[in-house]
Amino acid sequence: MDEKTESLRDLFVETTGTDSVTEAQAEGRGTLTDRDGETESRVRDVVAEMRARYGFTSGLADDVAALAAVARAFHSGEGDAAVAAAVDVDEVTVRNARFDLHLVREADREPPAGVEAHDLTELAETGVSLSEAADALDADPATLALPYRAALTDAASQRVNGRYREEFTALLTDADLRGRLTEMDDGLREATEDIETNVSF
Repeated sequence: MDEKTESLRDLFVETTGTDSVTEAQAEGRGTLTDRDGETESRVRDVVAEMRARYGFTSGLADDVAALAAVARAFHSGEGDAAVAAAVDVDEVTVRNARFDLHLVREADREPPAGVEAHDLTELAETGVSLSEAADALDADPATLALPYRAALTDAASQRVNGRYREEFTALLTDADLRGRLTEMDDGLREATEDIETNVSF
């Protein structure tokens, strides 16, 4: 060990109080999206704010914890059946709870045969009833009910610029972190792409 290396080692020991460069891993495994229950608390805050603003209609309207579980399950890719079993309600109740939370699956939006999705969207933006929408589209109300409810939910979310959807996504996925890391990586690549290297062996 040369003098400079020994000096650096002494500085390290003096600063850290240990001569070990690595430490044991912390117990347990955390996630990027949940630390010490903070995420769960924030999700419940968003749920409570939405409930106060809109007045929920599902059978879970009075259960903030269950609604938070619905939001979490949606973002982890779980189906309504799994959530329904977990919170001991039926799938329709879970689906309605998702709609209360502005959480819509692509399958919910699928219009019945003969109906165009953009027509559903336009009607939902006007806020007409299901029966009025069915009459306007010459469609069976029973087959139109789910996609029209989804369209109404999308319209409600659009009126607040998708704010609540974005908040749930930011809290319950690492999409924002991935985006920031991608931007950082792109920036580094751009900054270094013109650097010339001249390495000889």
